[in-house]
Order: sequence, then C-alpha cells, then structure tokens
Amino acid sequence: MLRIAILDDYQSVARSMADWSRLGPDVEIVSFNRHLSEAEAAEELAAFDVLCIMRERMALPRSMIEALPRLKLIAVTGSHTQVIDVAAAQARGVPVTLTAPRASNSAAELTWAMVLALARKITLEDRNMREGRWQTSVGFRLEGRTLGLMGLGTLGARVARYGQAFDMKVIAWSANLDPQRARDLGVEPVTKDELLRRSDVVSIHLKLGPRSRGLIGAPELAAMKRSAVLVNTSRSAIIDQEALAQALRDGVIAGAALDVFEPEPLPANHTVRSLPNTVLTPHIGFVTEESYREFFAGVVDSIVAWRQSHGGSA
Repeated sequence: MLRIAILDDYQSVARSMADWSRLGPDVEIVSFNRHLSEAEAAEELAAFDVLCIMRERMALPRSMIEALPRLKLIAVTGSHTQVIDVAAAQARGVPVTLTAPRASNSAAELTWAMVLALARKITLEDRNMREGRWQTSVGFRLEGRTLGLMGLGTLGARVARYGQAFDMKVIAWSANLDPQRARDLGVEPVTKDELLRRSDVVSIHLKLGPRSRGLIGAPELAAMKRSAVLVNTSRSAIIDQEALAQALRDGVIAGAALDVFEPEPLPANHTVRSLPNTVLTPHIGFVTEESYREFFAGVVDSIVAWRQSHGGSA
C-alpha cells in the first residue's frame, strides 16, 4: 500500500479537485487540513511514502527529510520552490516534482480587489455596517491617480492593464526592467525613488531573492505620499514588516493590503491583525477553483509518472 499525504489542505478540497483514482487501488490518501509544525510533521508523516505540498505552505528542510524513513517522493504544486532542501532529498534518492508552470490571472485579480478595497475602504465599511454604523469614511477615486508597479513581469503587466482600464497613470520599476517593453505596455519606466514619490497606489510583483528581500523599509515608506497605499501579493519578506507596522500606526502611509505574511499561517495574536488601516487576506492570491484543479491534476500526473517509471510498484 502506497501512503500519500496531502499537506496544508486548508479548505479540505484537494480530493475533489483531481482524479486521484488514477493512482490505482493500492493507494491510501490522507489529507491534512491544518498546518503541521516540524515536530508534528516528523511524527504525523513518518508512515507516508509520498508528500503532496501546496506551493510553499510547508517547508521541508534537511532535518525534516531525514526524519521521514518511508519518504519516496515529494510532489509540489507550482513551477518552483524555495522551501524544500532539494539537495537533501536527492541525497536520500527522493525526487522532487513540480507542476507545469502556467500564467494565471488569479493573483492579479486579487491584487485589484485589494486596490479597490483600500480605495473605497470596503472592509472598514463592511465591519461598520455589521456593527450598526453608517458612512464613516471617505474613499478616493482611482481615475487620474498613479499606480506604481514594483515588477512588470506577467502579473505586473496584467495589473497594469487593470489600472489602465480605470484610467490610472501606470509607472513601473524593477532592477531589471526593460524600458522599451514597459513603454510598449503603455507604462512609464521610472526609478525606484520616483515610483515611491509619485504613486498613489504601490503594488509589489517581484520574486523574493537577495536583491528584493527587505527592499522596502522605513526610508522607502517615508518617501511615499502620506495618502498612498501599499499592496503586497508577492512575498512578505520584500517589506520590512516592523517598519511597515510602525508606518501604518504613525500614518506615514494611509493603508496597506497584504496577502502574504511571515510566518504563515499568521498567529492569531500577530500585531498586523490589530492594525485598522489594513486589508488582510490569508495568502489566497492563487486560491481559486481553477488554479486548484490545475495544481492537483499536475500532482496526480507527477505521481502517476513516478509510479510508471518504477514499473507501477512504487
């Protein structure tokens, strides 16, 4: 019997998002709908042969990989991962498979939902309506405002189009921005300092790496307009989280919308949960039915291919 663990299946939907019966009758699948600490995982997962990881929800350092005696395959959704010690897995003879990359509108659409929520104070007014209050805030119109994009890759370009549809001026910066490509997209290439100074909405669409980690700290936040808002659907570590919390408390910027955090899941007593000028979502940029079906179908494909490569006996 091949035992398969699906990790961090928070909504308990993974089994309904793909045809797992393709794996055959000699398979037992267990779905975990809560996040496991490393200590819990070492105990809970010791009897499993295959781990199915949803993107970067579960880290697998060397210590974890070495603690799982039956581990034979790690199947990851998404086209890359930074939280698995691939070298440690390879040293154990454990392959790590990824699903085929596919550009998705899901994260770009969530970004724009967050922009609108900040501009019209939707989450604040929703809370106030439920508590009996009426018209407690004044929002701002996007038309004629400046949208500053940090990153103009696939997602950034889509968010740029949404901004243009709202008649916003769109500017962009990244360390490797192609100015001509930006202009072809109707986007003005600018320096980082100029983007921070001019933007009414700053939205981050950069990959996390040595150059982007801690890219936005207290000086960068202070350079923004006091009326500006910041949106991050990329990676939490791109922003100095303590500096951001302080800037929001002190009114250095007007607000922030965040879909990514450190750690994840975010502890119930985390400071950011108590900041009133925020819109918070639990890392759901990619969490749509369409994305889930693609991801989990890819995982099943990976396991099928792996079993076939072992003569169906793996």
